[in-house]
Amino acid sequence: MTVTDPLSPRLTRVLGIQAPLIQSGMAGVAGPRLVAAVSNAGGLGVVAALRLAPDEVRNSIRKVRAATDQPFGVNIWLHDDVRTSPDPQSIPDDVVRSAQAVLNQFRIRLELETTLDRPPAAVDLVDTALQVMIEEKIPIFSAGLGIPEPQLVERFHRVGTKVVCMVATVDDAMAAVANGVDAIAAQGGEAGGHRSYGQKHDRSAADKNPTAELVSEVVAAVGAKVPVLAAGGIVDGRGLAEMMKLGAEGALLGTRFVATQESGASDLWKTRLTTGERATTFTDGFTGQWARVLTSEFTQEWETSGAQALPGLLQAAAGQDLFSRAKKLNDDQLQPLYAGSGVDQLSDVPSAAEVVQRIVIEARASLGSP
Repeated sequence: MTVTDPLSPRLTRVLGIQAPLIQSGMAGVAGPRLVAAVSNAGGLGVVAALRLAPDEVRNSIRKVRAATDQPFGVNIWLHDDVRTSPDPQSIPDDVVRSAQAVLNQFRIRLELETTLDRPPAAVDLVDTALQVMIEEKIPIFSAGLGIPEPQLVERFHRVGTKVVCMVATVDDAMAAVANGVDAIAAQGGEAGGHRSYGQKHDRSAADKNPTAELVSEVVAAVGAKVPVLAAGGIVDGRGLAEMMKLGAEGALLGTRFVATQESGASDLWKTRLTTGERATTFTDGFTGQWARVLTSEFTQEWETSGAQALPGLLQAAAGQDLFSRAKKLNDDQLQPLYAGSGVDQLSDVPSAAEVVQRIVIEARASLGSP
C-alpha cells in the first residue's frame, strides 16, 4: 500500500509510517507474521515480547526484519510487579487459598488435579528483553503498563529507536513526555486487554476515562510536543476519524487486528469476536491485572467469589493449567478472550492489509480528505 498524502504528516515524520495505525503488541496474537503484514500495509506492526526469553525476542525481531523493510515495533510491559515479580511466599495464605478455590471449581470440570499451593516464582524477563531490543536496534519500542524511565528512553534513542508509550491518564502522559518519549497512545476505558498502568489500581479507578474524553485531555496536555494516538473501542475508519477530530494523529488498535487472517489468535477467539453475543467485562481473574475480556462463566464466578487476584502475573501462573487446558479443549468459558467494547462492530476476519486499507479509506471519507 502506498500513501502519497499521509493523513498524519507529523506521525509519518516521527515514526516513519504512512497509515496512522499501530497494531497493539498482544501476547499470543502479535507474532512476526501479523507484525510484518501490518507494517507492509503502511501501519506499524508491533511484536509482543512479554514473557519471551531473550532468544525468542531476538528471533521474533529477525523474522520480522526478514519479512518487511518497513518500520515495526516491539512491545513489553514496564509494570512494577511484572518487571520484578513479587515473591510468591510473600502472599498471605488466605489470598492464595481463595484464589485457588475459585480455580479449583473449574479444574474439577476439566478433570484437572485441584490444588491450594502457591504458584511458582516468575522469571524476570523484562530487562533482558529490553537489552535484546537495544542490541537489535529496533525501529520503535512500544511501552505498555508503565512509563519508561529517562535513562531507558535515552538508551533507545542512542541506537536510533523511537519510543511510544501507552498511558491511561493525563498525568502519566505528561510524565512520559517529560521522560523523552516520542509519541503517546492514550488508552481509554473501552480498550480490550490490559489497562496501561504501571501499578495496579482498584477496579473503580482502573475502569474509567472514556477514550474520547481521555484523548481530548491528553492532546491538550502534550499534543503540542508529541503526536497522540487514540486507543480503545476503535475498529474502523469512522472511529479513527472521530478521534482525529479531537486532535489525535492516529490510533492504536487491538481487537480489530486479533480478528485477522495473520493473527496468532485461535479460530475460536476470532469466531467469538465476530459472531454472536459479545458482551465484555473487566476482570483481574485471568492474569492478576485488570483487563477487558468477553464475559464468560469464569469472569462471572470470579467476580461473585470476591477472591483477590494474586499480584503481578502470579494469577496467570496459578491458573496456567486450567487456562491452557481450556484453550486445548476450545472451551470459550474458561480462557481469556480479550476484546474491546467496539467488538460488536466486527463481522469478518480479513487480512491485516485489508484492515489497514479499509480504515484509511473510511477515515479519509469521514474527514473529507482526498
